[in-house]
Amino acid sequence: MYDNNNIFAKIIRQEISCEKIYEDDNVLFFYDLYPQAKIHILGIPKMPVVDFTDFVLKADNETLKYFFSKIHHVVEKVGIKKTGFKIVTNNGKDANQEVPHFHVHILGGEKLRGLK
Repeated sequence: MYDNNNIFAKIIRQEISCEKIYEDDNVLFFYDLYPQAKIHILGIPKMPVVDFTDFVLKADNETLKYFFSKIHHVVEKVGIKKTGFKIVTNNGKDANQEVPHFHVHILGGEKLRGLK
Protein backbone atom coordinates (compact mmCIF):
# COMPACT_ATOMS: atom_id res chain seq x y z
CA MET A 1 0.00 0.00 0.00
CA TYR A 2 1.25 3.47 -0.89
CA ASP A 3 2.31 5.78 1.95
CA ASN A 4 1.22 9.35 1.16
CA ASN A 5 3.65 10.65 3.77
CA ASN A 6 6.86 9.27 2.24
CA ILE A 7 9.53 11.87 1.49
CA PHE A 8 8.97 11.80 -2.29
CA ALA A 9 5.23 12.36 -1.87
CA LYS A 10 6.08 15.38 0.30
CA ILE A 11 8.54 16.65 -2.34
CA ILE A 12 5.86 16.28 -5.04
CA ARG A 13 3.46 18.31 -2.85
CA GLN A 14 6.25 20.88 -2.31
CA GLU A 15 6.20 20.35 1.45
CA ILE A 16 9.94 19.58 1.19
CA SER A 17 12.18 21.46 -1.22
CA CYS A 18 14.59 19.95 -3.72
CA GLU A 19 16.96 21.15 -6.42
CA LYS A 20 14.82 20.49 -9.48
CA ILE A 21 16.23 19.68 -12.88
CA TYR A 22 12.95 19.01 -14.67
CA GLU A 23 9.31 18.94 -13.62
CA ASP A 24 5.95 18.73 -15.33
CA ASP A 25 2.52 17.42 -14.36
CA ASN A 26 3.68 13.78 -14.53
CA VAL A 27 7.33 13.56 -13.47
CA LEU A 28 9.98 15.20 -11.30
CA PHE A 29 13.77 14.96 -11.58
CA PHE A 30 16.03 16.46 -8.93
CA TYR A 31 19.52 16.16 -7.48
CA ASP A 32 20.09 13.57 -4.74
CA LEU A 33 21.12 15.12 -1.40
CA TYR A 34 23.57 12.26 -0.81
CA PRO A 35 25.21 11.74 -4.22
CA GLN A 36 27.03 8.51 -5.03
CA ALA A 37 28.57 10.00 -8.19
CA LYS A 38 29.57 13.42 -9.48
CA ILE A 39 26.06 13.68 -10.95
CA HIS A 40 23.32 11.84 -9.06
CA ILE A 41 19.74 12.57 -10.06
CA LEU A 42 16.53 11.06 -8.72
CA GLY A 43 13.61 10.65 -11.12
CA ILE A 44 10.08 9.98 -9.92
CA PRO A 45 6.69 9.67 -11.52
CA LYS A 46 4.07 11.74 -9.74
CA MET A 47 1.63 8.85 -9.61
CA PRO A 48 1.41 7.01 -6.25
CA VAL A 49 3.39 3.85 -6.92
CA VAL A 50 5.49 2.01 -4.34
CA ASP A 51 8.17 0.43 -6.53
CA PHE A 52 9.09 -0.57 -10.08
CA THR A 53 6.67 -3.51 -10.07
CA ASP A 54 3.81 -1.29 -8.90
CA PHE A 55 4.66 1.30 -11.57
CA VAL A 56 4.75 -1.26 -14.39
CA LEU A 57 1.48 -2.85 -13.28
CA LYS A 58 -0.44 0.42 -12.75
CA ALA A 59 0.89 2.70 -15.50
CA ASP A 60 -0.34 2.47 -19.05
CA ASN A 61 2.10 2.12 -21.94
CA GLU A 62 2.03 5.84 -22.71
CA THR A 63 2.92 6.72 -19.10
CA LEU A 64 5.77 4.19 -19.03
CA LYS A 65 7.19 5.50 -22.29
CA TYR A 66 6.79 9.10 -21.15
CA PHE A 67 8.69 8.53 -17.89
CA PHE A 68 11.63 6.85 -19.58
CA SER A 69 11.70 9.43 -22.40
CA LYS A 70 12.06 12.13 -19.76
CA ILE A 71 15.16 10.33 -18.45
CA HIS A 72 16.59 10.83 -21.95
CA HIS A 73 15.67 14.53 -21.78
CA VAL A 74 17.32 14.96 -18.36
CA VAL A 75 20.60 13.25 -19.28
CA GLU A 76 20.82 15.54 -22.32
CA LYS A 77 20.06 18.58 -20.16
CA VAL A 78 22.81 17.84 -17.61
CA GLY A 79 25.31 16.87 -20.29
CA ILE A 80 25.93 13.17 -19.62
CA LYS A 81 24.22 11.65 -22.65
CA LYS A 82 27.43 11.34 -24.68
CA THR A 83 29.83 10.40 -21.85
CA GLY A 84 27.55 7.79 -20.32
CA PHE A 85 25.33 7.24 -17.32
CA LYS A 86 23.85 4.49 -15.20
CA ILE A 87 20.17 4.07 -14.31
CA VAL A 88 19.48 2.16 -11.10
CA THR A 89 16.27 1.35 -9.27
CA ASN A 90 15.95 -0.60 -6.04
CA ASN A 91 12.81 -2.71 -5.76
CA GLY A 92 11.92 -3.87 -2.26
CA LYS A 93 13.69 -4.45 1.04
CA ASP A 94 16.27 -6.95 -0.23
CA ALA A 95 17.37 -4.40 -2.83
CA ASN A 96 17.68 -1.70 -0.13
CA GLN A 97 14.80 0.43 -1.38
CA GLU A 98 14.65 3.17 1.24
CA VAL A 99 11.72 5.27 0.01
CA PRO A 100 8.44 3.48 -0.81
CA HIS A 101 7.84 5.48 -3.99
CA PHE A 102 9.18 4.22 -7.33
CA HIS A 103 12.25 6.15 -8.36
CA VAL A 104 15.33 5.85 -10.50
CA HIS A 105 18.86 6.97 -9.73
CA ILE A 106 20.68 8.47 -12.70
CA LEU A 107 24.43 8.42 -12.07
CA GLY A 108 27.12 9.96 -14.24
CA GLY A 109 29.65 12.70 -14.73
CA GLU A 110 32.60 10.43 -14.00
CA LYS A 111 33.86 6.89 -14.58
CA LEU A 112 31.45 4.63 -12.67
CA ARG A 113 32.47 1.31 -11.16
CA GLY A 114 30.39 -1.63 -10.00
CA LEU A 115 26.76 -1.71 -9.02
CA LYS A 116 25.33 0.70 -6.48
